Amino acid sequence: MRLQLLAIGQRMPGWVAEGFAEYAARMPRDASLQLQVLPGPARSRAMDTATLRRAEAQALLAAVPSQAILVALDERGECVDTQRLATRFEQWRQSGRDVALLIGGAAGLDASIRKRADWIWSLSPLTFPHMLVRVLVAEQLYRAWSVLAHHPYHRG
Repeated sequence: MRLQLLAIGQRMPGWVAEGFAEYAARMPRDASLQLQVLPGPARSRAMDTATLRRAEAQALLAAVPSQAILVALDERGECVDTQRLATRFEQWRQSGRDVALLIGGAAGLDASIRKRADWIWSLSPLTFPHMLVRVLVAEQLYRAWSVLAHHPYHRG
């Protein structure tokens, strides 16, 4: 299984790149985690938020690997604890399919992505900066794997 984090954005600040790389490097070979940053559309003053979200959605959906399980990161999604995320992680692994996790830009995700998603995951009811979400998702995926592997990283 390959986990692919697809995110709208620019080049990451060093601390984001380092944080993501740290947890991605800890993932086992059979559950590799990769990040693909997609540039947002050129924005003009005439472009409204809905148009921006639609353009970002088109770029994100075009980058989703064929047959991948689509997970949308959205504050309106399902909040789960670590054990439930580990259970979902195991279901993904058993499916034999890759997983694409989508992070929108500053304006959030378009409804078309939420409609197409196999699961909508909320990290919290709080709104996080989309660059920080990259690190949080990487850490939580590593934590879920560590629970399944009985690795001492997760002590909860």
